Order: sequence, then structure tokens, then C-alpha cells
Amino acid sequence: MAIAIVDDTPLNLTLIQALVRKLTPPGTEIVTFSSPLEGLQWCGSHEPDLVIVDYMMPDINGIDFIRTLRKLYPADSVPILMVTAAHEKEVRYECLRAGANDFLTKPIDRNEFDPRVRTMLSLRESHKRLRSWNDDLREAVVRKTADILAREQETVMRLARAAEFRDPETGAHILRMAHYSQIIARDLGLDAETCERILTAAPMHDIGKVGTPDNILLKPGRLTPEEMVIMRQHPRIGHDILKGSSSPMIQMAAEIALTHHEKYDGSGYPDGLAGDAIPLVGRIVAVADVFDALTSPRPYKPAWELDTAFNFIREGRGSHFDPACVDALFREEARLREICAATAAPARTPWAQ
Repeated sequence: MAIAIVDDTPLNLTLIQALVRKLTPPGTEIVTFSSPLEGLQWCGSHEPDLVIVDYMMPDINGIDFIRTLRKLYPADSVPILMVTAAHEKEVRYECLRAGANDFLTKPIDRNEFDPRVRTMLSLRESHKRLRSWNDDLREAVVRKTADILAREQETVMRLARAAEFRDPETGAHILRMAHYSQIIARDLGLDAETCERILTAAPMHDIGKVGTPDNILLKPGRLTPEEMVIMRQHPRIGHDILKGSSSPMIQMAAEIALTHHEKYDGSGYPDGLAGDAIPLVGRIVAVADVFDALTSPRPYKPAWELDTAFNFIREGRGSHFDPACVDALFREEARLREICAATAAPARTPWAQ
């Protein structure tokens, strides 16, 4: 423990120090200051467990001292005992309003001093234990939250891996388009937590394809109208798989799965939403998904050249795609080209190892 005593009279300092020493265990640090400014400076760099301060002092009086100290330590943390020779009630009231926890009048009566100091030190110990308990609880919450997020991410990757088994290209696709989605989200100014959540949730955008028959999913040619109807069921299937979760990340993934094939002009599916009626995450992933689909080989087409794919996205601005998301994509064009170049060679994705 550390106790600070501030009084401009040396005799008072000696007396109060002796009284305090009899009330505290060995090893307690008791520091005395005849200058209130020096006392404040020490308290600013050493959090005290109790401050005993005189009222009438040079430079600043005890009330101003307390007001300054309370800017550093709130009233429920560091206890302050005011000692004053003034008997006016207004001085006592002012000292309490300034933030003192209690006061004593001079000459000091040991029968009053001892129990009040013991009470203050006991309250301080309780506060420190509570603060330690809160710190431990906060750390436990952080660890538990990290554990939950890790399990959520594992769930995402296992679900994404299920889709990868259906289509060998899907694994690399979900890795790239998730990063494209995060890059667009950052450029749009979304907060760091949302951008990180998009990176984790976006890989599940096509999880509904686990319900699409292989003869349609892997067909090397154009789908018939009847087959297209079946293919277009995958957003709702994906949403049905993911909906109802208490996890904000899975909730976002369900929203992405349902809306990433909607078009800005209302001609998309499954619900024909238009403009801002499409959730922003759906509009972001729509751009990222199409861009990567164009630049990746599929059973029914070869990979497009990057410039051709960029032109297609540009032409779809305001019709297929949200203009703001398209503009964000082009502001990050150099970064997207880097990712395309880095993932050009066939490779299994990290969660497929």
C-alpha cells in the first residue's frame, strides 16, 4: 500500500505519519509532502491507496488539491481524508463537494482518526479486489470471445470445404472473393470489425450449392431454362442453412448468401431487390463474386483476361452493380491485380490442407 500525507506543517506531518504507521502493516509506503504541488506530482505518477491532506496550505489549498486529484482518480477509487482547523460548515461541505470522502478537524482526535482511516483503507482494499476481479473477468471474456470466433471461423471453413468438394475451383474462388469483398468494404469506409466479419462470412456466399445436383453444377455448357431455375435456388438454400444463428458473423453470411445475386436495377434473384433495398454486404459481395468468377476458369468457360473482366464490371455499374461498390473496386484495382497474380498458379486453399 502507498499512503500520501500532505501538510505544510512539519509537526503535523510527523504526527499523522506516526498515527498511520500504527494502523498499517509492515511494508506500507508512507510518503509526506509539505508542498501540495509536490504531493500532486507524486500522486500523478504513483496511484495512492489513501491521501490525507490539510486544508490551509500555500500555493493551493486542500480543496483545490482535491479537485485536481479527482481529475486523476474518481471518488470511488482513491479515498481522500481532509484535515482542517476550520470549523465552518461551509468549508466541510465544500470539501465534500470537491471529492473528499471524509474530513477531520484539528486537533486530531485519535479515537476518530483510527476508525476512519481503517474504514477508508478497507474500502480501498475492496475496490482493488473488485478492480482485479473485473480485470480477470474482462480477460476471461476476451479469451472466451476469441474462442467463440475461432469456432465460428472453423465452422465457416468446414462449410466452405463442403462446397469445395463439389467443385475443385470453389476453394480458391472463395479465398479470393472474400479478400476482394474485404478490400471493397475497407475502401467504402466500413469499420474494421465489419470488414473482418465480411472476410469471414463471404466464403459462405455459395454454400447453398450443396443442394444443387452435380449434373447442373458441373455442366460444361450453358444451362437450360429448367436447369437455371434449379441453379437459382441456391441463394435461398444457403440462407436456409445459415439463418437463425445468434452469431453476427453467421447472420451476415446468411444475408450474403441470400442477396449476392440480386442486381442493382432489380433484375437479379431470388427476390428482385433493387438499389439500397439490397443489403450493402450483398452489393459488395456481388461485385467481388462476379469479378472473380469472370477471371477464374469454369467448366463452361475459360478464365477471362483481367482487363476484359474490369470492363465488364465497369459496364454493369448502376445496372448489375452498386456504383459505389464498383468505384471502390477500381480504386483498389492495383491491389486486386496483385491478388490475381499471386493466386494464378493452381493451389489448394489453406482450409483444404
